[in-house]
Amino acid sequence: MIAPPLSLYVHLPWCVRKCPYCDFNSYAAGANLERERYVDALLADLATEAERAGSRELVSVFLGGGTPSLFPPADVARIVDGIHRHFAVVDDVEITMEANPGTVESGAPAGYREAGINRLSIGAQSFSAESLAALGRIHSPDDIERSVAEAREAGFDNLNLDIMHGLPGQDVAMAVRDLEQAIELAPEHLSWYELTLEPNTVFHARPPENLPDDDTILEIEAAGSSLLEDAGYSRYEVSAYSKPGRRCRHNLNYWRFGDYLGIGAGAHGKLTSDEGIFRTVRPANPQAYLMYAEAGDRLPGLERLDDSERLFEFLLNALRLEGGFDEADFAARTGLDASLLAERATPVREKGLIERKTGGRWVPTALGRRFLNDLQSAFLP
Repeated sequence: MIAPPLSLYVHLPWCVRKCPYCDFNSYAAGANLERERYVDALLADLATEAERAGSRELVSVFLGGGTPSLFPPADVARIVDGIHRHFAVVDDVEITMEANPGTVESGAPAGYREAGINRLSIGAQSFSAESLAALGRIHSPDDIERSVAEAREAGFDNLNLDIMHGLPGQDVAMAVRDLEQAIELAPEHLSWYELTLEPNTVFHARPPENLPDDDTILEIEAAGSSLLEDAGYSRYEVSAYSKPGRRCRHNLNYWRFGDYLGIGAGAHGKLTSDEGIFRTVRPANPQAYLMYAEAGDRLPGLERLDDSERLFEFLLNALRLEGGFDEADFAARTGLDASLLAERATPVREKGLIERKTGGRWVPTALGRRFLNDLQSAFLP
């Protein structure tokens, strides 16, 4: 196997409050957020991961959460400086930070731009005040517009907006209006995804009333996809749309089964070597993570993926891509023979969920994209 591109994910797990739909490893910050101690732990963790990665270059960095913008620019600058100190990076490295609109964050976009962030992902979710309230969000529609304007003034020329659909009480016209308002702000990238009731969330335990039915969701997706295409956004993944040349490099590396390091509470990593493909994972609880990172006496443990796990994890990601994947990439990234792929894919090919194009390119059909979970689960180990 040839080592694929390498990315870095940095997890900052705190929010002002936990949203009822969120299943990420995140926690309400409270009054005693130990920012300096946590950044120190991240820098110690970076040092161990640099030893693991050797001389490999980073092609992208992603600061996610949680709400990373709860950390002031000075803290973010320490993290970015530590990355440059411990790793080689490509000249045009993409460094993304998630941020929420509003006035409760710790810094203005200009401070984060100066700290080394060159791409912002803003969690807008909706431009309807009623929908934002139903989602437990604490910002207003005006806050979204203000955040985008401030980011542009700070020199950011690569912005993503997160927008959700399938919200309580939402019809097709409301969902389209959300997208229209997002498009008016001219972000380079839009992540447009359906609200799902994930296990271990408040919404899963107590589902909100008046969720759109399946037929309405189909109408929303058809209308929204058409609107985005007409506005010059190309769909390249299930929920990702971009202007030309503005696809998210970091997420593409995930979907193409690239390698990535993960630091911070609950962060996962994947590394390819001559001995196989390995996973790493950090303790999820922030206090447990702090003690782990501060110990500094060992590298994080490795878990080797077997053949069936490699096949499934490759397909779990690659089947999300609009254009599918090549057999040659499958073999290079997993170390498996393409004949195993063909054998395991036979049942879903017969059901019309996936097809093999001339030249060995595998692409989900329209039916396969509609029932993507069924297609992916067919390859479970």
